[in-house]
Amino acid sequence: MNKICLGVIFGNRDFFPDHLISEARKDIVSLFQEMNIESVMLEEHETKLGSVETYQHSKICAELFKKNRDRINGVLVVLPNFGDEKGVADTIKLSGLNVPILVQAYPDDLTKMNVERRRDAFCGKISVCNNLFQYGYNFSLTELHTIHPNSGSFKKDLEKFLGVCRVVEGLRSVRLGAIGARPSSFNTVRYSEKILQNAGITVVTVDLSEILGDSSRLKDDATKVKAKLEEIQTYAIHGSVPSQALLRMAKLGVVISDWMEINDLQATALQCWTSLQKNYGINACTLMSMMSNQLFPSACEVDITGVVSMYALQLASNSPSALVDWNNNYAEDPDRCVFFHCGNWAKSFIPDIEIKTAPILGSTLGEENTYGAMAGGATAGPITYARVSTDDTYGSIRAYTGEGEITSDPLDTFGNRAVVHTPGLQKLLKYICRNGFEHHVAMTKNHVSSIITEAMENYLKWEVYSHEG
Repeated sequence: MNKICLGVIFGNRDFFPDHLISEARKDIVSLFQEMNIESVMLEEHETKLGSVETYQHSKICAELFKKNRDRINGVLVVLPNFGDEKGVADTIKLSGLNVPILVQAYPDDLTKMNVERRRDAFCGKISVCNNLFQYGYNFSLTELHTIHPNSGSFKKDLEKFLGVCRVVEGLRSVRLGAIGARPSSFNTVRYSEKILQNAGITVVTVDLSEILGDSSRLKDDATKVKAKLEEIQTYAIHGSVPSQALLRMAKLGVVISDWMEINDLQATALQCWTSLQKNYGINACTLMSMMSNQLFPSACEVDITGVVSMYALQLASNSPSALVDWNNNYAEDPDRCVFFHCGNWAKSFIPDIEIKTAPILGSTLGEENTYGAMAGGATAGPITYARVSTDDTYGSIRAYTGEGEITSDPLDTFGNRAVVHTPGLQKLLKYICRNGFEHHVAMTKNHVSSIITEAMENYLKWEVYSHEG
């Protein structure tokens, strides 16, 4: 998604000081410049100081929003004083927008409670929210009931809201590629295309044989192949990888990239075993890692709802995500565990990532056929994990999310791995098991769980469990 654009409504009520509106406009314009946010707002000459106070003002503002509906990702309601409760709701109704809404109200200054400076936005916010509720709109609230836009607290509120806007808009229109059939052994990654489509999520499928066939027909010296080969060699340490395996990776990468471009796809999920190793002789982990690092997330084992989870976290954090297994206990610590996969994690998790083989798959498929897996331990830092799943019995989408940290605890093993600490882990694992969630979970290296919950639960109307220890 490009730069976020917010429609701004300045609420006003006729018997409160008008000059507070002009001050608020300066505050918001300055803040948006600082945070690199685009805006759509009434000019001061279009209504009284560019505010919304009457039904006529609502119509004028709504018409402006209509003209810019393709740009507007969310609406910010600013209440410098009590505001007109109907004016805000009417504007949104008349505009036809279906985007997240954040309601902000200015605080009163105890030393300036005279007629010239008194705001009463504390009360007005309740009335505005009441009307939004009556009109059937979902909306977001600031952490504090009243807060000045120049405060650090509101900047955090606004950053969170921008993330919510990205997640909501992104998930309502994302197009995903399913490359191949799920591995036969993995009922766990079943999902409902119809339920996802009803939520705006489109899945485009392709048979793996078509992808492998097109890859095999590419000439070694094709311009795109040479460019992709150089990209792979620059991306990761590869000294132990045979040149023929690197060339196969490059050809496969070209075909997948072209297919994604033709079908306007934002993310993929691949049949990464066993056909790929038996019929083409490599692992696709390196290519998946590269795509995820470039913000085109790619999930293992045709886990489509897994890549939905990855994409949501990427939108929330504006950074790459990875698909992992809830894989091992860590000694006897009940709040630590091991995240693991053969090696498709983005390089941003593992700066010194190395292309290797996959010993587990190699034990049955021949390790020489598994070059393309990756190895390396993730660097320490905060993470958010999340999982989306379709509930076919009830025709709904469910999710869970929570936060923790990747630790620097020692772990001597292969593949991509991390030791993760999350408070109340045993409680979370019970929830996962009892509610039939998959063994895969997505992660990103930021704390954005509140964004995921707000976007999915409040706006998308999915059932969300937000884990707290």
